[in-house]
Amino acid sequence: MSRIEEAMEKAARMRQGMDQSPPASARQPMESPALPPLPPRVPAISPQYGRLEPQNPFLVNLHDPHSAAAEEYRKLKSALVKMTTGEVFRNCLMVTSSIPSEGKSLTALNLALSLAQELDHTVLLVDADLRRPSVHRYLNVEQGVGLSELLTGEAQVGETIIPTGIGKLSIIRAGRAIENPAELFTSQRGKALLTELKLRYPDRYIILDTPPVLPFAEARSLAHLVDGVLFVVMERLVSQENLKDALESLKACPILGMVYNAATVDHNDGRYSYYRSAENQ
Repeated sequence: MSRIEEAMEKAARMRQGMDQSPPASARQPMESPALPPLPPRVPAISPQYGRLEPQNPFLVNLHDPHSAAAEEYRKLKSALVKMTTGEVFRNCLMVTSSIPSEGKSLTALNLALSLAQELDHTVLLVDADLRRPSVHRYLNVEQGVGLSELLTGEAQVGETIIPTGIGKLSIIRAGRAIENPAELFTSQRGKALLTELKLRYPDRYIILDTPPVLPFAEARSLAHLVDGVLFVVMERLVSQENLKDALESLKACPILGMVYNAATVDHNDGRYSYYRSAENQ
């Protein structure tokens, strides 16, 4: 069993012991608000940008699908699908960390790519880190109309979605820089937008790449609005005190588990070398 699977199973056991509220399946289903008329499905390839061709080597599920790292992301995907599907589809997830540079954006991207390569789900990855957006850079597409314009009412959802042509992955870029992202996320418009994205298509995962928890307020606000939080921890970067403070600030939120990132590799582990050797023969 991998570190990711162990961590997520441990988080699930802790929730079962600590959560005194009724299980999700026993709760009253969310009453769906009136949504605007359903727009047609976006095409698989953007008529403006074509099929995106990102070159970043850290997108391992795209460029090195047989690597150990790609396999870990597939295990993460499988664990998340088990935890979020059932009588109620908990499809709106966010990825965050304690401090910057722990790998949350790459985790969100590789998780989205892995999910989008399945047959059962479409995926919408939203760059909700309006202070330091990066999704457009990793996917090699220019910045443009995106989440900022949606939050300020300057654009409609259909104008901002870019189908990547990579599996069934679409993205919403961060958009232009704005000064008050925390206030916009907690506004009625921000809450309505998140509800619209979540309920628009019944088979779609929404993954939000958000800012880190400790420096800014947005992630804490969004964590109360989503169905689950995936927390990234980079080995040797974040202190135990920072990690404790970050988790304390999210203790009332639905944390699904943690991803222990950039862990030291055990080169004596032969699980993957077996397959590499077979490929080279």
